[in-house]
Amino acid sequence: MNTHEIAAVLAKIATELALGSPDPSVGTVALNRGDEGLLKSLEKVTAARASSTHAGGGSIAAHTDHLRYGFAILNKWMAGEVKPWTNADWTVSWRKNSVTDAEWTALRSELRREALAWIEGVRTPRDVDAIELGWLIGSIAHLGYHLGAIRQIDRAARGPTAEDERRADEEIRRNEMGRHS
Repeated sequence: MNTHEIAAVLAKIATELALGSPDPSVGTVALNRGDEGLLKSLEKVTAARASSTHAGGGSIAAHTDHLRYGFAILNKWMAGEVKPWTNADWTVSWRKNSVTDAEWTALRSELRREALAWIEGVRTPRDVDAIELGWLIGSIAHLGYHLGAIRQIDRAARGPTAEDERRADEEIRRNEMGRHS
């Protein structure tokens, strides 16, 4: 099968999760309106906070490195490499629990590079089998999971609430009514 008919929708969801929808007047499909997405959310977290762990869970730095690692592997596959995950060691992506300021900046930059390449790969129609289509769709769900996990670890990474979205909707309606009066 070919992803031609769904590539744009998959890319929209992937883009929204990674880059957000910072304009509250623009409708969303996964996040609340005005949410800046994962990459901007991570900018609000210091290296020290990204390095802290809670109740034995992974740190934000570990979640970030895990996403970077996974996107890098998917990007190799989308660039034509056959089964790049064959020798992947997923445990490596969970070992970076602690980062310095410089390492945190570099890790966020690497994640941004891999995420943007991944979004373009998702956006590009391609022939896939059912398993490969599952990887594409699953990678979007996986990103959503980690975005949520990161936001549970540190409130600074959270986006707008449903209440914030309701207020934005009311503001949009008031502005539209003012234009029609």
